[in-house]
Amino acid sequence: MRPSSTRKKVSRTQARNAALLNQLGTPGLGSLLAGRWFAGTGQLVLFLAGFVLFCLWAFRNLSQYYQMMFSDAPKTAAGNGHLALVGVAICAVAWVWSLVTSLSLFREAAQVNLESLESFAAGQVKMEPPKIILALSALPQWQRDGEIISRTFVFKDFPAAMKFVNLVAELAEQAQHHPDVDIRWNKVTLALTTHDAGGLTEKDFALAKQCDALSARD
Repeated sequence: MRPSSTRKKVSRTQARNAALLNQLGTPGLGSLLAGRWFAGTGQLVLFLAGFVLFCLWAFRNLSQYYQMMFSDAPKTAAGNGHLALVGVAICAVAWVWSLVTSLSLFREAAQVNLESLESFAAGQVKMEPPKIILALSALPQWQRDGEIISRTFVFKDFPAAMKFVNLVAELAEQAQHHPDVDIRWNKVTLALTTHDAGGLTEKDFALAKQCDALSARD
């Protein structure tokens, strides 16, 4: 997978999962999962380097103990304790770095939620007639009837129509804006209006445009 040059936005759930993986699992993996490629790679490399040093210290000490058990040579205390200290210190740095990234992800998720709320509020404002005419001109297959816009989509058969309806349902759930749907075998009619605003809003035209794009794929 090629890392994107732009940082992807994360939800609160994604930030939580990344933090759990960073702090309770392997530092860096959660950061990578959230699309923080530079930080995640650095944290993971540091943690693995510290882990390797600690394992090297443990291996040397075990080797010395086995030699003392099966050899008649004078017994000396195991050394190389600095390797363990350095390894643990490096792992701690990776863990703290991943903690900073996790806190940053939580802040970004909170900002995304705020932006979503602001966008939702903006979409709830009823459009003025000139704006409606301009927006409708970009959707020539949709018709306006008072405070409602509608379009009938025609497909080759009933399964194709239902596939389209299911895709529209996913879009509607994501946008938290649900059209009225009328299904007549291979014909699907969608009607859009924003009841809370008492008429047409930007959300109606945005969803209409997305539905047009879905139908063009079939």
